Amino acid sequence: MPAVPFEYHGPATLDEAIGLLARYGERAKALAGGQSLVPLLTLRLARPEVVVDLNGIQELRVVRRDGDDLFIGALVRHRALERGEGALAACAILREAAALIGNVRVRTLGTIGGSLAHADPAAELPAVVRALDGTLVVRGAAGERAIPAHEFFIGALTTALAPDEVIVGIRLPVLGPGVGYAVTEFTRRAGDFAIVAAVAVVEVRPAGEIARARVALAGVGSTPIRLPGVEAALRSERPDPRTLRRAAEGAAREIEPEGDAHASAAYRRHLARVLTARALERAAAAAADGRPA
Repeated sequence: MPAVPFEYHGPATLDEAIGLLARYGERAKALAGGQSLVPLLTLRLARPEVVVDLNGIQELRVVRRDGDDLFIGALVRHRALERGEGALAACAILREAAALIGNVRVRTLGTIGGSLAHADPAAELPAVVRALDGTLVVRGAAGERAIPAHEFFIGALTTALAPDEVIVGIRLPVLGPGVGYAVTEFTRRAGDFAIVAAVAVVEVRPAGEIARARVALAGVGSTPIRLPGVEAALRSERPDPRTLRRAAEGAAREIEPEGDAHASAAYRRHLARVLTARALERAAAAAADGRPA
């Protein structure tokens, strides 16, 4: 089924793109990698009058290290994340998460900004940004603002972006030695959206106890969900498998998943416990080794 007719614009600058989005408002859609928008257009689930193609805007491709932070431009492709190109090597968890996205064709075209703006609750990258307490830098007609990840994701396919705003980039912390990362997920087929995914970041002190743990889940709610109870249960504990698994049992108590055609609510709770335990064990082992998972 062909998409409904729309007016196409390919701005060369971010200011030009924002001007177009401000002019057309809700009637316009921004196009990044197209891996979410194009299927919606084809199925006529999205019917914009205007499509604003962001791919000619070079400033959205920037990747740079800013002190203890990594800034990733919104048009950076999943494939670049997967390969850890250039400064992206400083955030190893992105390589692991990006490798789980779709197939190589999807990863070659898809962008980190597009994934975050689409805000699919089962997607890997929103959960990673949530686990890392990332910040999204957005710009619109009123200027630029920084939105913490916990405020950015509002609901399924719904974010804090205004109609005239564009994600410029994402700021993520660069975590040093003694920090391990892991992403685990369950899918029916390789490359599918996760039924449930777990992201764990574990920091281990030199003495061997956990200084801080961060856990986020995808696929168990309308947004990526942090597990503060699990995180608190691990603080100052030794990261042995029994302790990690015991803490992971609390994952099921912190979520309210819904059943659907892919999995029942009870099965999603079960996967949350199992995948959280696996992610924590891998992340803790990597932290103890002084290398990313």
